[in-house]
Amino acid sequence: MASVAGSSISMQPRHALATSRVSGLKLVPFKNQGRNSLSFGLHQMPSRLRIFCAAKPETVDKVCEIVRKQLAVPSDKPVTGESKFAELGADSLDTVEIVMGLEEEFGITVEEDNARNISTVLDAAELIDKLCSGKSD
Repeated sequence: MASVAGSSISMQPRHALATSRVSGLKLVPFKNQGRNSLSFGLHQMPSRLRIFCAAKPETVDKVCEIVRKQLAVPSDKPVTGESKFAELGADSLDTVEIVMGLEEEFGITVEEDNARNISTVLDAAELIDKLCSGKSD
């Protein structure tokens, strides 16, 4: 069987026929047939998982600004919707302070159960939009 790690391929002889998936690509079945070299091709697989952002772009941008300021993230380090607080250097106290800053900025109250589920900028932005839309109802 073949497996791909980074840019290298390692071969493990288990079966004469092997199929594997690697990062959205499908390894085409092949047979060794007693040869010393193998040839195979990679084909792009259609995307099956699509992620949709429920948060407004302006909310995501504002949360990015607040997180950058709260954690003193250098301007050369990107903060995006996918940014995880822990990867930006936040500990549990920092996360609580981020939530408090978001509550103040957006005029909302985040329940403790909801606060525990926030680990990325996008998580926070989606929750903020949800809470803000609930306020206007």
